[in-house]
Amino acid sequence: MPRRYTPKKRKISPDVRFGSVDVHSFINRIMKGGKKSVATRVLYDAMDLIEERTKKNPLEVFESAMKNVSPQMEVRPRRVGGATYQVPMEVQPHRQFALATRWIIEATRARSGNSFAEKLAGELMDAAKNEGPAIRKREEAHRMAEANRAFSHYRV
Repeated sequence: MPRRYTPKKRKISPDVRFGSVDVHSFINRIMKGGKKSVATRVLYDAMDLIEERTKKNPLEVFESAMKNVSPQMEVRPRRVGGATYQVPMEVQPHRQFALATRWIIEATRARSGNSFAEKLAGELMDAAKNEGPAIRKREEAHRMAEANRAFSHYRV
């Protein structure tokens, strides 16, 4: 049964340096304890490191990393007659971005290294090259969806 009330999507203003809404929402996800200036500095430092190491536009590297990590399919539990099936479903674009962001930040925090900016730069560069733990997470989601394809007729 669908929810009765869905809250309105909030408008996120683009970030100062790149003018990108995605970068700004990524900053919001990095942020801990309301320290936005710290999160912003960390991301911009990571972008500077990416530019230094790859000699490419860091925004392009960021966007390709997000595109590579974004899952196309995922499994969602669905109860049918007392049994719960893992039903493969397509992922909505806003959820794709949310999952990709979550997986990249999770992988960055688990990574060994000096500063968070260095770890984040490494993770984004790995994701842009289609490697690293965040990409493995996406592959795992796709494998689960593929394995449970038999239950796709239970889609809502």
